[in-house]
Amino acid sequence: MSSLDQVREILDSALSLNGRARSFDRDTVLLGDLPELDSMAVVSILTALEEQLGIMIDDEDVSAETFETLGTLADFVDSKLAEV
Repeated sequence: MSSLDQVREILDSALSLNGRARSFDRDTVLLGDLPELDSMAVVSILTALEEQLGIMIDDEDVSAETFETLGTLADFVDSKLAEV
């Protein structure tokens, strides 16, 4: 499974999107476009990424650009997976 697919599944679960994330592509805007994506949801997503993918995410690694689109989030995950 690609990191894009894994991130899509984590978003769907963490944000309780009930399958809506299945239609998301790399260019789907997340931050500012998904009302479910608030600061608490960001924390939940980061925690789920760490737990499910075995990566470590430091606070300074995360910015608004990280959550701009599904693609930017997947690219961030890929960069973290490369560090493992």
